[in-house]
Amino acid sequence: MRRIREIVAVTVVASFCLGTATQALAYEGGEVKDGGTITGTIKFVGTPPARKELQVTKDKEVCGKKQHLSYDLIVGPNKGIENAVVSLVDVKNGKKWTITKATLDQNGCVYEPHVVVMPAGGELDILNNDGILHNIHTYSKVNSSINKAQPKFKKVLTEKFAKPEIVKVTCDAHSWMLGWLVVSDHPYVAVTNDKGEFTLGNVPPGNYKLEVWQETLGKKVQDVVVKAKQETKVAVELTK
Repeated sequence: MRRIREIVAVTVVASFCLGTATQALAYEGGEVKDGGTITGTIKFVGTPPARKELQVTKDKEVCGKKQHLSYDLIVGPNKGIENAVVSLVDVKNGKKWTITKATLDQNGCVYEPHVVVMPAGGELDILNNDGILHNIHTYSKVNSSINKAQPKFKKVLTEKFAKPEIVKVTCDAHSWMLGWLVVSDHPYVAVTNDKGEFTLGNVPPGNYKLEVWQETLGKKVQDVVVKAKQETKVAVELTK
């Protein structure tokens, strides 16, 4: 009986310590003193593949008003990659999130924006401005996946994502629709513009790992040093 009590006691202590350690590792947002800025470009090396035309097979009166081209790799004239996700790895503290809720719109049977950044534990408003039936379908590894119809009268569908991960989003009603959610435990995440440019502002001085993720090209990580009140410029190249 004494042996059983000892095992239970050890289990309780271990569980408490694990919980304490997990809390200690959580990101802490607050005031940043003498923060620096990381700016840069993400570019494609070589000849980028042409975007493919996507076939509109349903609800053409709404979805077929404009041409749909593939969204999985968009490279501009200057070789800049659009919609690449740039983030710092394992950040423990820094600035606070400025948002608690993000928005994903379904407009013309396209997810806008193609990549949405949101805080872990925050809410996502999924809008239906098309006036037709959509079906939001997410593919998660650590969050609960969503597979819900959104009729035309349901203008807003609100969902919550508790844990950080990158989530693929499709529409079961319209097979060509594709989007991504970047659920992050810290706000040092950016999505590149149509020139492949990004900015991460108010970063505490220090040494970091900078990760670039692109849905077709994968991940690339490199070291970056941020100095107080200074701008650090970064250039990252990706290829197939």
